[in-house]
Amino acid sequence: MKKILLTLTFCGLTLIMKSQNASVEQSTFGIQTGILGIWGHNELKLSNQIALRSELGFDTGIYGSKANEVDGLILAPTLTIEPRWYYNLNKRERKSKRIDGNSGNFISIKTTYHPDWFIIANEDNINFISDISIIPTWGIRRNIGNHFNYETGIGIGYVHYFKEDNVVLLNESGVAVNLHLRIGYRF
Repeated sequence: MKKILLTLTFCGLTLIMKSQNASVEQSTFGIQTGILGIWGHNELKLSNQIALRSELGFDTGIYGSKANEVDGLILAPTLTIEPRWYYNLNKRERKSKRIDGNSGNFISIKTTYHPDWFIIANEDNINFISDISIIPTWGIRRNIGNHFNYETGIGIGYVHYFKEDNVVLLNESGVAVNLHLRIGYRF
């Protein structure tokens, strides 16, 4: 009888310990690069499944004009804040898949501001118009080894351009698309 009671107690404690909820990391830092830019980021835990991602980096743009016969590349600074809900962490943990470094599927609201502070371009006298975009996004992040990861996401949202006095815009707002594929390093 003592052996049965001891066995049941041990099994019960094991089940209780395993029933904890999976959680995003308290804070994680990293850098990522993709086809059109490079970014440094931090994700701060708000709850077990929600993290607040802040990002600072450079977005790359391609421009061209037949009227001025000018085309080239531009690098513009970008500031992003993005609450992310990692909705499948418990399922990944039950299936013994990795969740470290916030590896999982997420839904977010990506808010990005491109300020008109400075630009890096291959032509002189390029006028950059600052904008803000709000894009609901679905994405995934997966780990490659201990420090490397990749991330992809897609979303459609709203963009607003801040009109300058000497510039004529056809539309001051419109549809924005977030389609990204990035590879990164987590510190």
